[in-house]
Amino acid sequence: MIDFLMLLHLLGVIVWVGGMFFAHMALRPTAAALLPPAQRLPLLAGIFTRFFPWVWVSIVLILSSGSYGMILLGGFKVGGHIHAMLAIGMAMMAIFSYIYFVPFPRLKQSVLKQDWPVAGMAMARIRLLVGVNLILGLAATVIALLGRLLIMGS
Repeated sequence: MIDFLMLLHLLGVIVWVGGMFFAHMALRPTAAALLPPAQRLPLLAGIFTRFFPWVWVSIVLILSSGSYGMILLGGFKVGGHIHAMLAIGMAMMAIFSYIYFVPFPRLKQSVLKQDWPVAGMAMARIRLLVGVNLILGLAATVIALLGRLLIMGS
């Protein structure tokens, strides 16, 4: 059962963190270099409209498999690295919720109105926060691996 929960957990992490890495490091910079705001901002709003539901699915998978699955099945006897990952994950979820409910609707509304300066400000806020979440997600991944190696080595 733990192996299945680990699989679900990893799938959620891969989709979310991998999607952020792709969007932040490849998609957005390329779109910014090649497309004017009137083309770039609707494209990014459309991409986020398709990607963000997958983030919600990932959050459910991560929480149900990790926080409430493996931890509960493990009887709360977990190392400090698990607590660190949980804290980082909760911060990431809070940041994503803010993105989803504040600048993302502003981006979509501004794109519909073709108000490119406001849409650009909303996109800049999203990009900054996705960058923070990407760093947190990568840090949690490193903590997971190092914690697991420390446990296996003892």
